[in-house]
Amino acid sequence: TADDLGDVYRLVKELAEFEQAGDEVVTSPKIYADDLAAGYFELLIAEEANGGEVLGMMLYYDAYSTWKGRMVYLEDFVVAEDARRRGIGVALWTELVEAAREKQATSIKWQVLDWNESAKAFYRKAGAEIEQGWENGRLWLSE
Repeated sequence: TADDLGDVYRLVKELAEFEQAGDEVVTSPKIYADDLAAGYFELLIAEEANGGEVLGMMLYYDAYSTWKGRMVYLEDFVVAEDARRRGIGVALWTELVEAAREKQATSIKWQVLDWNESAKAFYRKAGAEIEQGWENGRLWLSE
């Protein structure tokens, strides 16, 4: 819910720092709230029992492949560093797969940094493949 977005922002900042890009985050909890309300993305949250601290999250949205049809795009997947190795990532992943199946998606796509071997190992263990041969493109639109 919108109440979780401050924690989502905290986890996104933690991920950005891990990826050595902490100063590149230009969003805010307010932007997240507006965009969540507008339906631009969905969230899965893992928190301590009884509504405690948010320990992990996945932010995803619907995408489309002209070759394969409906997809889910996983934008960010973060488990707080001090909460790892407790099954939180597996639980979030399982929920995402179920959400994608409910949407009748053909696949889930995401990006992983080439040096993030622990993340790649997690995805491979979950039965995913890490695609080779594709490079990312981006066009920044100025305001």
